[in-house]
Amino acid sequence: MSQAAAPPPASSLPPEILERRDRAKAWFEGLQTRIIAELERLEDEAPPELYPGEPGRFDLRPWTRETGVGGGIGGHLRGRLIEKAGVHTSAAVARFSPEMAATMPGADKDPSYVSASISLIVHPRSPRVPTVHMNTRFLSTAESWFGGGADLTPMLDEQRSQDADDTILFHKAMQDACDPFDPEWYGKYKAWCDEYFFLPHRGEMRGIGGIFYDRHNTGDFEKDFAFTRAVGEAFLGVYPKIVRHRMDEPWTDDDRAQQLVRRGRYVEFNLLYDRGTMFGLKAGGNIETILSSMPPLVAWT
Repeated sequence: MSQAAAPPPASSLPPEILERRDRAKAWFEGLQTRIIAELERLEDEAPPELYPGEPGRFDLRPWTRETGVGGGIGGHLRGRLIEKAGVHTSAAVARFSPEMAATMPGADKDPSYVSASISLIVHPRSPRVPTVHMNTRFLSTAESWFGGGADLTPMLDEQRSQDADDTILFHKAMQDACDPFDPEWYGKYKAWCDEYFFLPHRGEMRGIGGIFYDRHNTGDFEKDFAFTRAVGEAFLGVYPKIVRHRMDEPWTDDDRAQQLVRRGRYVEFNLLYDRGTMFGLKAGGNIETILSSMPPLVAWT
């Protein structure tokens, strides 16, 4: 596995870029705190007749990079409503390996980079409550950009249509995040999400989509940073609504069996196709947080 090399001298990184990274890092860490608090509130509110036991609480695990400078905070939850969740932040000042530099804009000029990100996955216990994924990040080499998005994965076939209530609500939230910045972005990033979260070997999408964007750089950092913040706020607003709408619904053994098989598709995508997983492993990230997206229980038929 290729690893990032030692960090570059500070003089090779423009102060403006470091300041932007620090602002993005602070935002992502603040969002992490708010998302964790909201997921713990959901744990408290879950009806005990469906979700017995004590409400879960996040275990926060700081970590330090073995390569470069930086690290992050891994937030891990095993609860009664939420079977498994991870809400993680990371930041780095490092250099790309030659292998990775060849794939990154601007890294051919200078392989040094800075980054900051938040990434989360929520696997609810109930098959009636959709799994969700969200991440946003800032990365800068000789060029700078934002990336990320959010997508929803209902577990039951009956909930996986484009006219299902949860689908409509989730996509409206993502569109509302995009439209104030550019009315063409939602359609563009929705289509990109549909294309990205597709399993070619299965001939099917992982879920019902959302938005996905990468190397997003309009030339206006403040606009692009505001857009990325809007995506985070949209997620924080919409997903708890979906959970509260669904968490009182009872489920059957057949529903649970269907959920475990659908989670298998999640594993297949994350290990075969997900760019974030590949980037994290090759850039010397924290394996515990990178692989926390794996469901706690899964089945194949």
